[in-house]
Amino acid sequence: MYMAKRIHIVEDDEDIRYIVCYILVEMGYEVVLADSISDFREQPPLAEDTGLFLLDVMLPDGNGLDLCLELKKSPATQHIPVIIMSAHATETQVIQQACADEFIAKPFDLDEITNMIKKHIL
Repeated sequence: MYMAKRIHIVEDDEDIRYIVCYILVEMGYEVVLADSISDFREQPPLAEDTGLFLLDVMLPDGNGLDLCLELKKSPATQHIPVIIMSAHATETQVIQQACADEFIAKPFDLDEITNMIKKHIL
């Protein structure tokens, strides 16, 4: 069976986007970056090998919690794990309101986030 390898990161902080992308590429994942919800929506349709979404909550043009809920309600993406990153939201808010699979508080430890990703992309 083919392993899902593509990770979509929606994060407006360039430094966080860069370091997480760098680490994930080193781990062998293909990474698709977006710095806003509109940037994410303008990308080509999701590939079948999309394995995970990594979303920030506070984005310049919307809320990552709303995007997460939208992804979880869509038959095309509801099976894909979503990890929410935030310095402002709480784990309860993220899991209950947005139906996210995981929550990671910023600032986060890179080992913590890579282990969380590995857990969802078998």
